Amino acid sequence: MPFRLLLPLLLMLVAVAAQAATPTLLLDVARFRTLGANTYEVELYATVPGNGLTYMRRAPGSFQAAAAVTLQVLKADGKPAHSETVTLKPPVISDTAAALKNPQSFLKRLTLPAGQYTIRAELRDQYRKGAPTVVEQPLALDYSATAPVLSDIVFLSKPASKTTAQTNFTRGGYQLTRTPAGNYGRGADQLYFYLELYNATPGQALKLHYHVESAEGFAADADAPLGTAKAGRPTAVAGELPLGGLSALGINTDGEYTLTVEVRNAANKVLASRSAKFNRSSGEYAPGGASLPR
Repeated sequence: MPFRLLLPLLLMLVAVAAQAATPTLLLDVARFRTLGANTYEVELYATVPGNGLTYMRRAPGSFQAAAAVTLQVLKADGKPAHSETVTLKPPVISDTAAALKNPQSFLKRLTLPAGQYTIRAELRDQYRKGAPTVVEQPLALDYSATAPVLSDIVFLSKPASKTTAQTNFTRGGYQLTRTPAGNYGRGADQLYFYLELYNATPGQALKLHYHVESAEGFAADADAPLGTAKAGRPTAVAGELPLGGLSALGINTDGEYTLTVEVRNAANKVLASRSAKFNRSSGEYAPGGASLPR
């Protein structure tokens, strides 16, 4: 190839790979008891915001990114209980200068026996060399087998809706749309969440108490009915709180907050409680969307 043609080609290859910030991997983990033996269903919800990926030119006015996410669940002895790699390809875009690029998410459900584990997630940008982004966190599957106990809290971007469908995104008779990393961004005015109650006495009258607290220590409380405990299956809790209605708490400003959900009996005794942190980022876009692993 003549040099006069080679040089423009090299310049074009440099220009078409749109570099972005360091790739980000958001990993949400939720533990649920199964109805059988001493096992758990663990949900791993991984999200890769598109703004952190490198977009490669495929054709004039056509750019696409690709990322590989490796999920590993390691036993206490370091041996793998699960390992897989999922390839994510965001939709093609026409302008890499746009501030908002599509995130990609996927949900994986695993059934694991009780025990101590470590979850390790690794993200590699397919169009950029360098060290991967790694997220690690411990996982303890040790819920009480007899006392009332709540599952982890799953934060949602929209209300949990009743459904009879059985898909990767349904649980307890509800369709769940998760919000990655408990992030409520621009335009969000409601806090939605889902969790399950186990081991409650069947037919027992129950009620809910919600407590929201800011990092500065300001707090707000609310109550909601729950009905009676279910026999032979978990009691689903699908809740919501108005973000705007808690303005006295300072929740309309950016920051981290803690939601505590308590289940109480008719005598107002706390039977079980669970806490989780969420973030309010009113000036930012909250990544959303989900797909099945492929």
